[in-house]
Amino acid sequence: MKKILIVDDDAELRANLSEILRGAGYYTDEAASGKEAIEKITSKDFDIALLDLMMPKMSGIETLTELKKITPKTKVIMITAFATVENAVDAIKRGASDYISKPFRIEELLTTIRRVLEEVRFEEGIAKLDLDYTLSSLTNPIRRNIIKLLHSRKGMRLMELVRELDIEDHTKVVFHLKMLRGSGMIAQDKGKLYSLTGEGERMLSCLQILENYLSA
Repeated sequence: MKKILIVDDDAELRANLSEILRGAGYYTDEAASGKEAIEKITSKDFDIALLDLMMPKMSGIETLTELKKITPKTKVIMITAFATVENAVDAIKRGASDYISKPFRIEELLTTIRRVLEEVRFEEGIAKLDLDYTLSSLTNPIRRNIIKLLHSRKGMRLMELVRELDIEDHTKVVFHLKMLRGSGMIAQDKGKLYSLTGEGERMLSCLQILENYLSA
């Protein structure tokens, strides 16, 4: 059973999230502050921490930084009412895997959790195969799906990708596109059309090999 720590100063929200996640088959624990979260994660292993960005005294970003020092393998999903690329970039640079925006739907939350757990599975597979570190940028399923879409369509614009990925928050897609561009896997032309680079095509081939290996 996967273990999830819910960190939020809102007691009602913590209780609601615990009930939802327990119903989905997860073990849950709660922390009302960053300090309490640090104490709990020091004494117990968690697969995921759901961490509110805006908390009094010790902020979500400060808590995230400390959590990743103590337990780097624990994945962190930020909860924020301010869904901007800048907030996401800052959190992910400091070690977060993903974020969800308040208010969110139950299915969105569960989908994000499943996606992050899939990221863990891919990281473990990459470690076992000892592949080149650049492939680690494809642990995130959104980025993998972008690579596959751009390969099959030969080129797509932002809103086309948003519709195909079925992600309401287009800023999340923008963030992942920036990550892929930074790694040299995709490019964007003057007409705002995204396409795979030669490096992207090579990484897609590696990805297909890895997926076949993990499904064997």
